[in-house]
Amino acid sequence: MSAIDAEILALMQRVTEKAIMPRFRNLSEGEVEDKGGNDPVTIADKESEALLREGLAAIDPTIGFVGEEVAHTDPAVLDNLGEACWIVDPVDGTRNFAHGKPPFGVIIARADGGLAQSGWLYDCVSGRFCAAHRGKGAFVDGERVTSRSTGKTPPVAAISLIFMEEERRQATRRHISPNYELVDIPFCAAEQYPRLGLGQNDVSIFERTLAWDHAAGALWLEEAGGKVARPDGSAYRVDEWDRKGLLGAANPQLWHELAELYARL
Repeated sequence: MSAIDAEILALMQRVTEKAIMPRFRNLSEGEVEDKGGNDPVTIADKESEALLREGLAAIDPTIGFVGEEVAHTDPAVLDNLGEACWIVDPVDGTRNFAHGKPPFGVIIARADGGLAQSGWLYDCVSGRFCAAHRGKGAFVDGERVTSRSTGKTPPVAAISLIFMEEERRQATRRHISPNYELVDIPFCAAEQYPRLGLGQNDVSIFERTLAWDHAAGALWLEEAGGKVARPDGSAYRVDEWDRKGLLGAANPQLWHELAELYARL
């Protein structure tokens, strides 16, 4: 494990132990809020983000910081996404966490020039640690991994319909869903990307593409040999956070098959 991976892992573990797990299945009334659109936030999200910001500043104070919660209160911080910055989802899978069930995790990415350069995903319950660096491969718990499909026919798909408009949702059900074995989405990007790379899912569709959800996972899957791109084939950029539509697959062939179906929508 590289030195930076060890530092990030230690930070994620500290924050999990201090701010996240003590609140798991232990949230009091008033410690869960709705940011709007069925998008919850808990006291654990806020405390975790503050600790992560402090810890990342100690690692490299020269770059910007974009956290999910600070961006909600001050959208101007999203301007940092075009420059060198840390990108943080303090509790990814808050919906699950607030209901007292896994999966949920912590996501950190380091970006520059609008592209993720490094990414880390930590499962707070199992302790699984995924890391990737552009051009240097993908790792799980320090061991290099290569993306693999399920090998099933039809392929296994996890399709998020949550943020789609109704017309697009119905079109997805007509033109895409019948071609796959559908499985439930985990409501957690820190879980969905590993599923695509570790032989549990073959493809996935994401409608909302916020940087804190996708920067680290997309890089990790690509570095493992999978493919993540916009439906038109263009690369995922963290500074295009408000652009809709992202396809992920265990390998390029599965991605192209999905993209052909998606083009019918």
